[in-house]
Amino acid sequence: MWSRAVTDLCRGVARLIFPNVCLICDRPDEGLAAFRHGVCSTCHESVATDPASVCPHCAATVGPHTDTKSGCPACRPRKFAFDQAIRLGPYAGQLKDAILRTKSAPGEALAEMLGRIQAERKADVLQAAGVQAVVPVPLHWRRRWARGYNQAEAVARELATSLGVALGAGWLRRVKPASQHAQPSASAREANIRGAFRCRPRASLTGRTVLLVDDVMTTGSTVGEAARMLRQAGAGRVVVAVLARA
Repeated sequence: MWSRAVTDLCRGVARLIFPNVCLICDRPDEGLAAFRHGVCSTCHESVATDPASVCPHCAATVGPHTDTKSGCPACRPRKFAFDQAIRLGPYAGQLKDAILRTKSAPGEALAEMLGRIQAERKADVLQAAGVQAVVPVPLHWRRRWARGYNQAEAVARELATSLGVALGAGWLRRVKPASQHAQPSASAREANIRGAFRCRPRASLTGRTVLLVDDVMTTGSTVGEAARMLRQAGAGRVVVAVLARA
């Protein structure tokens, strides 16, 4: 823990002294590669490129000839409370490394940069979704206090700015902390997350198309439960946006 804290501190100081250092690979700008959104061209291309075919309902990777009109084999048997899912890419390679770096307070700038990249790369599909408000998946207050910030909120802030819509950072809250133990199945994850979220009474959701933002989607249980609460609070449609789909 101490060595990780020291490493993060050193990275933060280095970026103050040498601002053109890639937020993902720490490579300095030596005039060989242009920096964009705070990352070098190599990392930018890696995190911004999704080489796979994707299910539009759950954002899972599918085969190139898979019929996804009614969902893919992974999501067809399940009923999600959200209508659509959009990802930046698969949870692998440089994108995975980048997301792992956002799991502590020094990674907030990187989370914001990933949000900007997603807003840019997925502009067409985000605009077509007709989003009217953006809501991040919240952390439980103890997790947020320990981490120093909510990476999903940092991503959501950039998406809301790009779309020119309201950011409902406090509209959804987490009332049950996440389990520290991995759940053996999707059904177990759904049971574990049930009742974890509440919408605030004054949240302006009625009839709106809401973009629900998280960093990683694994089985869809977390965003599914959060979307269920948004729908109960009056949201007309819920579209999920994640940086990566595991």
